[in-house]
Amino acid sequence: MNILFIADPLPAFKTYKDTTYAMMREMASRGWVLSHTLSEQLSVSGSQVSAQTRVFDFLGAKNEHDHAWFRYQQAEKRALNEFDAVIMRTDPPFDLQYLYATQLLTLAAQQGAKVFNSGQAMRDFNEKLAILPFKSFIVPTLVSTRAADMREFLAEHGDIIVKPLDGMGGMGIFRLTEHDPNIGSILETLMRLDTRTIMAQRYIPEIRAGDKRVLVINGEVIPYALARIPQGGETRGNLAAGGKGVAQPLSARDREIAENLAPMLRERGILLAGLDIIGDYLTEINVTSPTGFQEIMQQTDCNVAAVFTDALAQVAAA
Repeated sequence: MNILFIADPLPAFKTYKDTTYAMMREMASRGWVLSHTLSEQLSVSGSQVSAQTRVFDFLGAKNEHDHAWFRYQQAEKRALNEFDAVIMRTDPPFDLQYLYATQLLTLAAQQGAKVFNSGQAMRDFNEKLAILPFKSFIVPTLVSTRAADMREFLAEHGDIIVKPLDGMGGMGIFRLTEHDPNIGSILETLMRLDTRTIMAQRYIPEIRAGDKRVLVINGEVIPYALARIPQGGETRGNLAAGGKGVAQPLSARDREIAENLAPMLRERGILLAGLDIIGDYLTEINVTSPTGFQEIMQQTDCNVAAVFTDALAQVAAA
């Protein structure tokens, strides 16, 4: 198999926890040929979607601070449909450059490239808004550009979470209560004086037990969740915000939510999704570059990278 990764710069990978690194390690162990490019290196010439790509030899990191875990070969321009599969793993935020990349990936798919997750799916699934059709699985939620709406929602529920629609890793997430002295300032900052749409959700106290990441691969639900538990008085459980990752078996509710969403995700061209569940409630559907592989693999007997690689081989051959 000849695989192209569209991902962030390889030297910046945190190899001890990076999910893309775990994918690459598994594929390299099978003798697959791996190439890398950046989203900004995609181009179209004569209607053909190409990229400046570089095959790399996977050397493996000697320790968690080893950035010399790969060796690049000479760069060459190649059409995306020359690869057996193209894996888009560029981290959010979903900005204009990301949008343009997904549009080029959709064009590449029309030319025969096999792209995962699909450009169309990544455009359709804003990771916050994607939960809205699943009313039975979510807490009371408001999406608005008006600070007055947010204040009414806060008055109704007393304790809420507000967050931007384009963040990652817990950035820009605030917990508000009725007597918070910074309500006005926080809403002005997030909403930019009623010019930016944000989301508010009723606060879920079960966050103290962790914000659970449940992985769905090609319609198959991984049997372990990664509970990201807030530390040091934090509201956020995100690992990037200092949360502690603890792998645990899925609860009955976790599995109910995941198994209800799994067929839809597969039909929409989403090979890998990361569902965020707090307590009994779905809070996000992550499709851009879901993480959690390494922590689950390190703490359980579930080789998530192998499950993903098997699924990729299956859908690429279909």
